[in-house]
Amino acid sequence: MKVLVIGGGAREHALCRSLSLDPDVTALHCAPGNAGIAETAQVHPVDALDGAAVAELAASLEADLVVVGPEAPLVAGVADAVRARGIPAFGPSAEAARLEGSKAFAKSVMASANVPTARSYVCSTPAEIDAALDAFGAPYVVKDDGLAAGKGVVVTPDVDVARAHALACDQVVIEEFLDGPEVSLFAVTDGETVVPLQPAQDFKRALDGDQGPNTGGMGAYSPLPWADPGLVDEVLRTVLQPTVDELRRRGTPFSGLLYAGLAITSRGVRVIEFNARFGDPETQVVLARLKTPLSGLLHAAATGALASFPPLRWTDDAAVTVVVASHNYPGTPRTGDAIEGLDEADAVDGAYVLHAGTSRDASGAVVSAGGRVLSVTATGADIPAARERAYEAVARVRMRGAQYRTDIAAGK
Repeated sequence: MKVLVIGGGAREHALCRSLSLDPDVTALHCAPGNAGIAETAQVHPVDALDGAAVAELAASLEADLVVVGPEAPLVAGVADAVRARGIPAFGPSAEAARLEGSKAFAKSVMASANVPTARSYVCSTPAEIDAALDAFGAPYVVKDDGLAAGKGVVVTPDVDVARAHALACDQVVIEEFLDGPEVSLFAVTDGETVVPLQPAQDFKRALDGDQGPNTGGMGAYSPLPWADPGLVDEVLRTVLQPTVDELRRRGTPFSGLLYAGLAITSRGVRVIEFNARFGDPETQVVLARLKTPLSGLLHAAATGALASFPPLRWTDDAAVTVVVASHNYPGTPRTGDAIEGLDEADAVDGAYVLHAGTSRDASGAVVSAGGRVLSVTATGADIPAARERAYEAVARVRMRGAQYRTDIAAGK
């Protein structure tokens, strides 16, 4: 199978790494990729948001499968453009990707499918915003209705901060605060059959102790020893399958990766949000534990054949990933800083480095090129062992202004 992965972050590096280890993959390509992906796949300088260009590249490569990684190309219809050329694509249509592209649309789908979620108001005027903030009280949860790269959500006890964020957005969803730990659960679906993966937990805040601003994610771990053993089956029954069924009923079937962000509240499981693609950095730890070859699973979803796909196989090992970010992230990050010690980090037993925002400078050296720069990932017999290896590898990476949390998966 010839596979083309679209995107250039650590999620796509994780996908490419798994696909490169898959004996069924005979050729692996990525567009646009990054400095790390280039060592695993042949990279191509294509605009990931240009559906016509992506489809043309896929056709020229005679790709058997195109895997669209990030949300923005999905919302822009890149998977539709690929399918229009007769090439299987893993990723939902632009219509179905509205599940992530519009928080208000997702709330509508959940209401129709009786999916448990937070009570909410969709607001577009100052008066509506004030009424919603007053109705729920602190802590305030304000979500930009559109895509915001994981940074469109503000949770704050300060009503002025909440109001300012809401007024800066064209349309917002203001909802009740959900107590309890958060869980990310991915499911692969062909629009009918839903195959859940193993749950993970990520760390959204920039600083230790869950302090500081929201980010795209600073680390993750899997499995979750504290979670109810029946959690995955419950979420499949009450959240994932009803959502897929509702989208099919509406005439916009969802095929690809359905990501449920969940809160395990005192009143039961509640959906915080849906995403229409693999999450970053959770993908890094989930794929590290998946033993089933990835290409066959994704191809089955893209071609409507999941019902006959064998049960997934998982390693008993745990996985931890720690994100190394640029100076000033999640604000405007400084880029162009040299990154050293990558080979030394890869030499740690059970650890490897996945590139996110990296490129090569004129001399060929690897430099930072974004906010989140690396996802240092490790596996081990349990979470403490995996965590120790991950941080040992992080300690070997050298980059001016590097920042990372020191408490990822601590005490798990």
